[in-house]
Amino acid sequence: MKAIVYTKYGPPEVLQLKEVEKPIPKENEILVKIKATTVTAADIRSRSFTVPPAFWLPARITLGFRQPKKAILGMELAGEVESVGKEVKRFKEGDQVFAASLADFGAYAEYKCLPEDGPITFKPSNITYEEAAAIPIGARTALFFLKKANIQRGQRVLVYGASGSVGSYAVQLAKYFGANVTGVCSTTNLEWVKSLGADKVMDYTAEDFSRIDETYDVIFEAVNKSSFSACMKWLKKDGTYINVTEPLPSARMLWTQMTSSKKILLSRNSPETSEALEFLKELVETGMLKVVIDRTYVFEDIVEAHRYVEKGHKKGNVVIKVEQL
Repeated sequence: MKAIVYTKYGPPEVLQLKEVEKPIPKENEILVKIKATTVTAADIRSRSFTVPPAFWLPARITLGFRQPKKAILGMELAGEVESVGKEVKRFKEGDQVFAASLADFGAYAEYKCLPEDGPITFKPSNITYEEAAAIPIGARTALFFLKKANIQRGQRVLVYGASGSVGSYAVQLAKYFGANVTGVCSTTNLEWVKSLGADKVMDYTAEDFSRIDETYDVIFEAVNKSSFSACMKWLKKDGTYINVTEPLPSARMLWTQMTSSKKILLSRNSPETSEALEFLKELVETGMLKVVIDRTYVFEDIVEAHRYVEKGHKKGNVVIKVEQL
């Protein structure tokens, strides 16, 4: 089968299209013929090994010291079940599915084996494979942290980086849970973020944030571009600050936790379960959640896709078509 392989860390050009051995499903696994995958911020960080200094050693242990442990990136996918192991009960040949593959990557390929009880479920019936592939990481991350913050109807939520993958889902999910949502993004994305359901939008390139006198129950930092001290000024005394990009707390964050009742939730992998995907599937099928695709690339152009995402200006999700349908 064809796969996008990388054997060293570096720029997008380290990704190469190669022939590799097609996997064979174990007794509890299904073999998925991948139709679409994505380029996420996590793919970019893993490929280039650009991680916060404090997270350098854990990342090296996880990803590999001298070279990548896993030669094939790709952390979410959608496709069709081609075959199943003899112990598999839930899925059968021909089923349309979507899944997260954050645990061991591998979605930049024509085929991937996944355990039946892993983060995989049936594809929403009303969307394409490309759209389904863009749900498992961004939407699941936003859902996990909003639930962790115990979001309540009527609360005020600020989403900083509201036009990215995680941010655009956070806006929609916060609205679904009944919150009043303010989205922060660039000038070109203001109307688009409002169309996702944001009650108010703010332009981070033009607003004077030092003059904001509003407070929020939840501040959701999706891109790590806001000032933590400013966020603490805007956060209510018993509010929750979420940062999905920072793995470890700064000294200021630790001090805030010690001296106030404000809660701080930092980056961690949300539990990979099919239950979260089932919930998101239902929201998509009932029209409560929209998948936004910025650009779609063919498999052979994945280097260009990585270049684009690495610029940090994508709107929603960037998808890779693994098979021309």
